[in-house]
Amino acid sequence: MTMTFQKATKKKAKLRLALVGPSGSGKTYTALSIAKHLGARLAVLDTEHASASKYCDKFEFDTICPDTFSPQVYIDAIHAAAKAGYDVLVIDSLSHAWMGAGGALEMVDNAARKSQSRNTFTAWRDVTPLHNALIDAILAAPIHIIATMRAKTEYVLEEVNGKKMPRKIGIQPVQRDGMDYEFDVVADLDENHNMIVGKTRCDALDGKSFRMAGAQVAEVLTAWLTDGAESAAPLEKKLAASVESAWPKWLSAQQSALREAAKNGRLLEAWSDVAADIKKLAPPTEYVEQVKATKDELKANGAP
Repeated sequence: MTMTFQKATKKKAKLRLALVGPSGSGKTYTALSIAKHLGARLAVLDTEHASASKYCDKFEFDTICPDTFSPQVYIDAIHAAAKAGYDVLVIDSLSHAWMGAGGALEMVDNAARKSQSRNTFTAWRDVTPLHNALIDAILAAPIHIIATMRAKTEYVLEEVNGKKMPRKIGIQPVQRDGMDYEFDVVADLDENHNMIVGKTRCDALDGKSFRMAGAQVAEVLTAWLTDGAESAAPLEKKLAASVESAWPKWLSAQQSALREAAKNGRLLEAWSDVAADIKKLAPPTEYVEQVKATKDELKANGAP
């Protein structure tokens, strides 16, 4: 395979921001404060018992509150937010995909218990690809994503007015090691609601800290994200999303048809028709037309 290098150019992009902090540091509020100034339509994937909704008097957003936190739940929510046309998705919090009910760690434990060896190392063989798929979904989403993560905490003693006082600090995100590498900006939040930028690809934020971060941070990020050429990639991804949304509808329709055929004693005949379509990878015309319409709309709107 021939490999050709090309001149590097900066392209417009969507934000990938991680906010890490202990309880009470203001992760949810800060995420909403920044998101408000990044776009008009906000969605929140709330895994914190609907805690984000306590701020609905200050911010306007739509929310979904799942009961279990498999990485697949997050993947589906990301796809749904993009398909619905939201500008920003706040994931509050990403930690539950790791250690929450139905999250990666619980999936590994359950798989190990079911195996004869009880070996968690083998169980990771199935869970790791799903977790990687979650990371891919975050990185590929055509919308801004702000993810909060809980921090493992410990207490340090500090002298205040001549007395030793404990102070809670966050020391490490509750997620898979290395998750911070996947984000453009990673910031820590302390108990005084200071946002301290650690890792960043945006020079204007390097080494900065903000008290009650919001509009000021969003303005810096917007300037950085929109400084560049239009991305050359979106057409294929949007077409793929259109196919992804159409295909399950067709499969669901075929399942209904098969159930009805079974009642009438025509199961084998009906299944032959379905199997022929699947073999040809040819869904009915109405779904093909849906994809074509998406392509025409994208081209009309100037998509590359």
